[in-house]
Amino acid sequence: MAHWTRLALVPLLAQVALASPVPDGDHSSVHLDQRDSDSRDYASPPYYPTPPGGWLSDWSDAYEKAQKVVSNMTLAEKVNMTSGTGFFMGPCVGQTGSAPRFGIPNICLQDSPLGIRNSDHNTAFPPGITVGATFNKELMYARGVGLGEEARGKGVNVLLGPAVGPIGRKPRGGRSWETFGVDPTLQAIGGAQTIKGMQSTGAIAALKHFIGNEQEMYRMSSVVSKGYSSNIDDRTLHELYLWPFAEGVRAGVGSLMTAYNDVNSSACSQNSKLLNGILKDELGFQGFVMTDWLGHYSGVGSALAGLDMSMPGDGAVPLFGDSYWASELSKSVLNGSVPVTRILATWYKLGQDKDYPLPNFSTNTQDRTGSLYPGALVSPSGVVNQYVDVQGNHNVTVRAVAREAITLLKNEKNLLPLRRNDSLKIFGQDAGGNPDGLNKCSDQGCDKGVLTMGWGSGTARLPYLITPQKAIANVSKNAQFYITDSFPSDVTANANDIAVVFINADSGENYITVEDNPGDRTKAGLYAWHDGDKLVKAAAEKFSNVVVVVHTVGPIIMDEWIDLKSVKAVVVAYLPGQEAGNSLVDVLFGAYSPSGHLPYTIPRSESDYPDSVSLIKQPFGQIQDTYTEGLYVDYRHFLKANVTPRYHFGHGLSYTTFNFSKPTLSKVTPLDSAYPSARPSKGATPTYSTKIPDASEVSWSSTHFTRIWRYLYPYLDHPESISAKDKYPYPDGYTTTPQPAPRAGGGQGGNPALFDVAFSVKVQVQNTGKRRGRAVAQLYVELPKDLGLDTPSLQLRQFEKTKELAPGQSETLTLDISRKDVSVWDTKVQDWKAPVHGKGIKVWVGHSVGDLSVVCEVGGRCSTQ
Repeated sequence: MAHWTRLALVPLLAQVALASPVPDGDHSSVHLDQRDSDSRDYASPPYYPTPPGGWLSDWSDAYEKAQKVVSNMTLAEKVNMTSGTGFFMGPCVGQTGSAPRFGIPNICLQDSPLGIRNSDHNTAFPPGITVGATFNKELMYARGVGLGEEARGKGVNVLLGPAVGPIGRKPRGGRSWETFGVDPTLQAIGGAQTIKGMQSTGAIAALKHFIGNEQEMYRMSSVVSKGYSSNIDDRTLHELYLWPFAEGVRAGVGSLMTAYNDVNSSACSQNSKLLNGILKDELGFQGFVMTDWLGHYSGVGSALAGLDMSMPGDGAVPLFGDSYWASELSKSVLNGSVPVTRILATWYKLGQDKDYPLPNFSTNTQDRTGSLYPGALVSPSGVVNQYVDVQGNHNVTVRAVAREAITLLKNEKNLLPLRRNDSLKIFGQDAGGNPDGLNKCSDQGCDKGVLTMGWGSGTARLPYLITPQKAIANVSKNAQFYITDSFPSDVTANANDIAVVFINADSGENYITVEDNPGDRTKAGLYAWHDGDKLVKAAAEKFSNVVVVVHTVGPIIMDEWIDLKSVKAVVVAYLPGQEAGNSLVDVLFGAYSPSGHLPYTIPRSESDYPDSVSLIKQPFGQIQDTYTEGLYVDYRHFLKANVTPRYHFGHGLSYTTFNFSKPTLSKVTPLDSAYPSARPSKGATPTYSTKIPDASEVSWSSTHFTRIWRYLYPYLDHPESISAKDKYPYPDGYTTTPQPAPRAGGGQGGNPALFDVAFSVKVQVQNTGKRRGRAVAQLYVELPKDLGLDTPSLQLRQFEKTKELAPGQSETLTLDISRKDVSVWDTKVQDWKAPVHGKGIKVWVGHSVGDLSVVCEVGGRCSTQ
């Protein structure tokens, strides 16, 4: 092959692996650290070749359609579908080339997980962390439907979400708010429900970021630096970080985006163990894998390792008109059928060959007309924005999600709900809007006004914003507003006054720095921004009744003021999207009882976390971020370390009270053996000719259109000069002999037997208070110690939410748990191991991980405590 491939493959030669477990970290102080962790144990053999897709019956028809088309494609058409056209080279944040001869358009890929980024007449939904706090599966699905409908309406083929990575290992990590919470089951259910909702509309979901992208700083490799390596042992990867991705694959997700960073010293976008071995073989992923934007680091090497699509297509430096794929892939390809088959099979699977709209918006401008290819200095122009309104009634879903997420942490003397005639004094800029105007900060890259979302590519423009100030003014005539983060010196406080103090904490993606925070919360730490703690204390000193409202991307430290006598109530409203004020007023004034629960732990001090989850800064060399805490992240760590947090994971109060009673546990599918039954064998997969294509298929002389400068094409000027006899330095361990089928595989997400319902728990939930409300039943599993492995004492494995119950009303909830839910990953056998007959398993049900009132022992009785 040509010399370029030798250069491009340098990063691939140190192939990734999954290593053995390492000791747990200590509980020392957590700051921005400089560490040189030893990563020598984090390497293993590569995994080749890429398993072909199409062997599952659910996908066989789509693959058959794709095979018929791909078999008749030219090499140029194949390469066109796998390569992006370049940065700013089309209406979307990324797009592939097209194959007009087969009716296949450019595939449009667009952010974000909470709405159509950089668009118009779209909805700004609440992000993942808010959705997770609802613990409401129906709302998770409904929001997914709304996202899919808007993607389809705008002509977006692939909407880049949901995000289930990062999982929130690092409390100050910049993008945890895009995901559903610091627990693999909460992430898994949130992600799967979102995917099902999105793809019910025909839009393709993109599950991201695969995997170990837990810190924003130093995540990317470039011509001058190497992104950090997340060093994760095999068991931790399977039981924690891979868990939500497996459920997303099981839900039928059409595409997956790789992370920027390395895992065990190999870049995720060319990591054969992760992509070929775990994702496509063990998890049976049938869709296609894309890079994150400019997260493509090699040419042939990444194709061999399991990558299917390069986004946005550029090489190491954007807008230079070069690429690791595109024309370079044309030079090197032997066949080219497998990546494009996966892409087209997904296109067919989601029915996008049947009247799916073309893009009618531009991510590059809000003007009606403009350049069609802004990345080129000279470009044809035309209508780029048709201003298609795709909002429908999605504001109803936005308000419902934001409302049901609201979590009441504290409510002494039942200060809440407020009455409409209460004398209110409202403090904090977070109660108002951005004084510079709506959407004045690009990608929400500022903290001005009420915090509706974090910043970065995971955002959307707000079509409108109902601020808390506006919503409160609509229901109260006795409210005075002080939209400032400095407590006014001239405020008077009467005995009947109630102070409502708004504070927030922001974070986002690393390409934007906000108030000296480069994505991750480096300067702010886990404290409120804009001296929010000081504002609360000032109000508490003057007023005898204070309500604190927190809009936040993640946990914040509250200990400076949470125990003050005047601070009677604390509400966490997360990131509510465009209906921020209405959703909050719904709860503050009692139209609805709060029913949200914390999707993470709130600690008393940042030093309560293990040292290994701190942010890392290292001036030279590649950062080695070794996951020495293993499985003990968030509440798992607090339980093991016997550290009582300020508020437990899952905590959330209501204006009413609930009682759990009459629990029962029934065995559904017997656990007759430690390991699941043998996996199903793979079905047939499409086959293709391995004949090297004729060079004329990628020759510029065969085309009849004008080249756009910097646009990435599959064509070559003199392809006939490329010899197929050139030697190619294949990666160590490369082979064309298929690997033995992983015993843990066999279906989408793994062996179908893993998802058999093992136990079903029923519990009656009664509203024992005086107001209407909804309760969440959280189910945690305690595994027996005789499994011989160090396992967290409690792990969330299921949850259900009641309908709205009137006082005295009851509802019986059913919580099913699968074989996998009560299994551990056996690193030697490479399969999931469960206690035979469920011996020694305990199942706990309650309001939070710190408030579990129901326990059932497998083979024994259930009781309430």
